[in-house]
Amino acid sequence: MNGVHDMGGMHGFGPVEPEENEPVFHSPWEARIFGMAIALGPHGIHDPAGLRSSLENMAPAEYLGYSYYRRWLEVTEQALMRKGLLTAEGLETRTAQLRERPETEVPRVENTELRQRLESAIYRRSSPHKDIGIVPRFQIGDPITVLNVHSRTHTRLPGYARGKRGVIDRLHGVHDFHDVLPDGQEAQPQPVYSVRFTAKELWGESAEANQKVYLDMWESYLVTV
Repeated sequence: MNGVHDMGGMHGFGPVEPEENEPVFHSPWEARIFGMAIALGPHGIHDPAGLRSSLENMAPAEYLGYSYYRRWLEVTEQALMRKGLLTAEGLETRTAQLRERPETEVPRVENTELRQRLESAIYRRSSPHKDIGIVPRFQIGDPITVLNVHSRTHTRLPGYARGKRGVIDRLHGVHDFHDVLPDGQEAQPQPVYSVRFTAKELWGESAEANQKVYLDMWESYLVTV
């Protein structure tokens, strides 16, 4: 999908300035919206395309103007309203009440089983590898060209790499394909590679000299040179 969310390699947004000793969450509400997203995920409120697609369909001004978790909050509110679980009027009324009386006690439901299940989902790590007998089409050292495609839906193919030439540097194995396909098509697992590019290939003469960039890319993005 083409849009402002695909900012990698894009000019005009200034330098990336890492925050020293950056906390996991800058405010308590960020932790809450993260928890809400984890809790609501199994209920499919962002179906059929998922949270990432909801974020990518935000208005450009909102996407660029909101912080990371403010975007999550916005799309979660919209998804709950689409599903009929929340109304704009109810949200406005409750927001006004809490703005006028911030000391109002927020209702809480203690569900130990649910809390333990969510904590397990957050901390559990599962291998992304799929041992299903798929033979990779490319080998380490093979020269490749990235397809120049412009998806209307979510894709993990960065815009600045489209149409560029690189070399297969590593095979990660077979993983689930996370791009959104048209309704009725199931995303089949496929090999994922680490592809090596020269910075000059990606950004031309403005690139730093002798620099290389490694991108993880699914097989369907690549063709032989």
